[in-house]
Amino acid sequence: MADIETWTKDSFEAKYKALMAGMSEADMKKSAVQVLHLCRCNKCPTNTEAGETTAVYCTLGRADRGLERKGCLCSDCAITRTMSLRWDYYCTKGSAVELSGLKAVETESV
Repeated sequence: MADIETWTKDSFEAKYKALMAGMSEADMKKSAVQVLHLCRCNKCPTNTEAGETTAVYCTLGRADRGLERKGCLCSDCAITRTMSLRWDYYCTKGSAVELSGLKAVETESV
């Protein structure tokens, strides 16, 4: 499990389990709002046409409408570094939880 001594070296999965496992969907959305100021989605070339300004796709999942990939800023995002994310194009692929397979594990354990 992620803790303060190992945080910088821990995987996304360990950090997720320490911070967000067991959160309701409403709490996940509140968490996303709290990190919105770190998010690069509103400046992303893929997302600019969508006009979405409150997207934290790595947390909330892909955009409701299909987006054409025009570039990705995920690798330069503070959320990516802080949470040890290793994917890109969350707006078209889905959330980090979905991409990591944690969502399937959570569903199975319910």
